[in-house]
Amino acid sequence: MSDVEDRRAVPCPSCSPELETVHEVLSGGGGSLTVRCGECSHVHKVQPTNDPEVTLDVVVSQGGESTTANVTTPADEPIAVGDEFLLETDEMLATVRVTSVELDGHRRREEASADDVQTVWTREVDNVAVNVTIHPQDGSRDDSRAIPIHVPGDYELAVGETETFGDDEFTIDAVVVRDDADDYDRDRYEMEGDTVLAKDAKRVYAWDEASTAWSAW
Repeated sequence: MSDVEDRRAVPCPSCSPELETVHEVLSGGGGSLTVRCGECSHVHKVQPTNDPEVTLDVVVSQGGESTTANVTTPADEPIAVGDEFLLETDEMLATVRVTSVELDGHRRREEASADDVQTVWTREVDNVAVNVTIHPQDGSRDDSRAIPIHVPGDYELAVGETETFGDDEFTIDAVVVRDDADDYDRDRYEMEGDTVLAKDAKRVYAWDEASTAWSAW
């Protein structure tokens, strides 16, 4: 996807052959474009696309706040919940994941062709906030508490691992997976060693390990 003429989001054969990165267009002609990768500065040629394009409204959610952007994409490109793409605007450069596809009349779909889409709802997955419910070691659920942790999207949350964030120390007991995460065969993982990426985690349940967490005052 690209929303400015002198930049293209294309795979880089040097550093990112399977994931699009932002490239600067250096020159065009002879049926191809010469581009330079913004990540590793590798210069290579790509074939321009002459397919019809559409401009879509994209709503990006992060940390309880939302921003709106516009992107241009081929009209026949399928857009589905769970898709991730690089979004570049004057205000932000981030990897986002599609959480909902909205057609006209506020109809929602799991997947649709871009020319049928009115709004793409997304959330940023480069850096995420994960809600953690911490239970005291004595098993008293009435004294449970909830905290958010802020981590990179690719941070691994492993059942059985002890984590420390500031004054909070806890051992992960279970991880609930988000609805828009496709690479999992269950919606809850609770066997020791099970691992879920932070960007795919809806909620973490854990046992408190901080010795002073439940001091009365």
